[in-house]
Amino acid sequence: MTDTRPCAPCIVDAGTLVSKRDIYRLLADLGRVRYFDIIDGCVRKQGEGYVMEVFQDPTAATLVVNRSLYLNIDSFDYLCLRDPSPSEAAGSGTDQPGVVIDLVQDSRILRLVPLSDPLSDPVQLLEDTQALRAAAVDVLAAGWDAEEEDSSSDSLG
Repeated sequence: MTDTRPCAPCIVDAGTLVSKRDIYRLLADLGRVRYFDIIDGCVRKQGEGYVMEVFQDPTAATLVVNRSLYLNIDSFDYLCLRDPSPSEAAGSGTDQPGVVIDLVQDSRILRLVPLSDPLSDPVQLLEDTQALRAAAVDVLAAGWDAEEEDSSSDSLG
């Protein structure tokens, strides 16, 4: 019997993503980036910042303020990945620049050039590990509190 389902795409460093789930997964752990706000082919604003949050909400805006990026994937139609041009690679501040990420919506592109590499940036890796541990402790503590409440109500009955 032949499987007629299409294969899921495989993207390696270049391609276009239209799935909101794929876009979210790609953006969620970016860290530090250089950003360019491009409208009709002209760079309007640029700077460096940190991706603070990636979310999906049809009523909320994408915000790039005070070196912080709050990226709403509903603000964009699709995402393009490509190799950096020589000038983008030179401005990235890394020896081995990754890909350039273009978030596209009509005539606007929010271009992101990753500046941090989670494998070679020990400070970032440590911060991520500490945040994960703190989240795990919170989840476990919430579970323990719920168990204590259950056993307290059992002993009262």
